[in-house]
Amino acid sequence: MEYSSEIEKMCVVKKGPNHGPAPIPEEGKWVKSYEIKDISGLSHGVGWCAPQQGACKLTLNVKNGIVEEALVETVGCSGMTHSAAMAAEILPKKTLLECLNTDLVCDAINTAMREIFKQLAYGRSQTAFSEGGLPIGAGLEDLGKGLRSQTGTMYSTSAKGVRYLEMAEGYVLSLALDGNDEVIGYEFVNLGKMLKDIRQGVNPDKAYKDNIGTYGRYDDAVKYIDPREE
Repeated sequence: MEYSSEIEKMCVVKKGPNHGPAPIPEEGKWVKSYEIKDISGLSHGVGWCAPQQGACKLTLNVKNGIVEEALVETVGCSGMTHSAAMAAEILPKKTLLECLNTDLVCDAINTAMREIFKQLAYGRSQTAFSEGGLPIGAGLEDLGKGLRSQTGTMYSTSAKGVRYLEMAEGYVLSLALDGNDEVIGYEFVNLGKMLKDIRQGVNPDKAYKDNIGTYGRYDDAVKYIDPREE
């Protein structure tokens, strides 16, 4: 260690408090984290790219500082989906510090990595008070049946009003309007379940019809419209 001449001339004043870092909650324990290997937990981080064209939700399941599970979900940018494919390969088996200092290709994914790092480093994880944390594979629970991201897509104009295009339940087929032309419900097809049925040998037309559902006061509508055509 090199010291300046000014420091060399100074006398030593001993340090009083030396109690280490404040403990943070991790998987049901209070942990004093000195090194990256002291960090465990499952959490989420949301990031955005510089022009804010798209966003990424990143879910990591970290055990002893190592990323054991990664879920990368993106929206709004077609190129980001390809970056997410690369990031999903890159992240597992790396330490949190390696992940933070690895180019994850896309600004939004890099930002999500930064945000989730801060949460885990400060003990603000989803599993802070869950004894033993969550098993590897818990990230899939965010996707639900059919293993598809929960997305919502709504579009509206001042001239023509709102159009529901995709809800958590699925792809919207039609909107139900009341006598005031206000939305009171919608019909949807659950794409995840439909495609699962098709993969398992169900006739595509039957799979489509079997996975159609409605929400709200759909049956009470005065009229129905196709949100993509009308």
